[in-house]
Amino acid sequence: MSRRVVRQSKFRHVFGQPVKADQMYEDIRVSKVTCDSSFCAVNPKFVAIIVESGGGGAFIVLPLAKTGRVDKNHPLVTGHTAPVLDIDWCPHNDHVIASASEDTTVMVWQIPDYVPVRNITEPVVTLEGHSKRVGIITWHPTARNVLLSAGCDNLVILWNVGTGEMLLVLEDMHTDLIYNVGWNRNGSLLVTTCKDKRVRVIDPRKQQVVANNFEEPIALQEMDTSNGVLLPFYDPDSSIVYLCGKGDSSIRYFEITDEAPYVHYLNTYTSKEPQRGMGWMPKRGLDVSKCEIARFFKLHERKCEPIVMTVPRKSDLFQDDLYPDTPGPEPALEADEWLSGKDAEPILISLRDGYVPIKNRELKVVKKNILDTSPPPGRRHSHSTCDPDFSQRPALEEVLEEIRALKEMVQAQEKRISDLEDKLCQFTNGTD
Repeated sequence: MSRRVVRQSKFRHVFGQPVKADQMYEDIRVSKVTCDSSFCAVNPKFVAIIVESGGGGAFIVLPLAKTGRVDKNHPLVTGHTAPVLDIDWCPHNDHVIASASEDTTVMVWQIPDYVPVRNITEPVVTLEGHSKRVGIITWHPTARNVLLSAGCDNLVILWNVGTGEMLLVLEDMHTDLIYNVGWNRNGSLLVTTCKDKRVRVIDPRKQQVVANNFEEPIALQEMDTSNGVLLPFYDPDSSIVYLCGKGDSSIRYFEITDEAPYVHYLNTYTSKEPQRGMGWMPKRGLDVSKCEIARFFKLHERKCEPIVMTVPRKSDLFQDDLYPDTPGPEPALEADEWLSGKDAEPILISLRDGYVPIKNRELKVVKKNILDTSPPPGRRHSHSTCDPDFSQRPALEEVLEEIRALKEMVQAQEKRISDLEDKLCQFTNGTD
């Protein structure tokens, strides 16, 4: 009699669970733009969501802890003249986020720790080089201030955000619309998928396609008959890939191994409502005390619902096998080092004691955006630290902090005076 052998894996019992209702983000008008973007970007401090807005494009940024109903007047990040199509947090600075738009521009924003009173309308820098809408942006994993954008003009452009300059333009490589772009672990190569049904592995610095038209896949997994776009999220620390179907109501996850059959189905998280988009928390933002190995931020029509993926363990001790050292927020290279041909692996951090954020570093543009020398007619100038308004921003933040402290002091004094008046009334009444 043959006995079926069950493959051993510590991730066999990973399960997904939504958070409680009061830990969701309610009353958010999620964008209805037809686009293959995930519409959501998350880091250990903020969740950003592309939203509906009149007169241009916008996204909302919420502190991670600010759950519950979102005020309808909550400030937005606005500045694009057409809908925002993609957003991405900088992996090396939790206060810096980039946005791409139908208006053909990419903008980079500095998000303050406090909730601003008004909309944020002035980007740190505007990057202009595409001739059609820009649907994809992604930061370099190890080099500081290197940002990639891909547009409907079939161009891939790499930028140095710190100077506002184009580093590289990859043209004549794609014959049709670029669907997606991803970096390898050290940022030496990138991979693209295209409407022409080809996958290309590209060395951006040599501006060469080093592999495409792979003859046979090592594994083929049939999913379902849905025509929704699959959003893949891969965790190299656990070798698990999560597939979230846009317009679908499930998250399927698989473990990847080095030996045949290579791809092993683990489980499917299902819910009643379909997802409009999906955010993915970096490893350093997870709760290691609860054996959380992934956290998704599922977008509904009017809310954002965090979903926690957990490995069930009885021990309260730190689980070394679940949390190998993981890429931290410190860049391994400067932009010019990477451009000159240097590569470096990500600088790793331990999650044993939980992740403690480093002090916020302000993004500074060291010279005026060279693309501003002859702006197209009707387009406003991009903004850099050369602008007087931007250079004053740190001082303004200090003034706001002082005002906030003074308000608290006045409120405390008012309460003290009120208490003294009450005591005086009691004393007066007692002597009558």
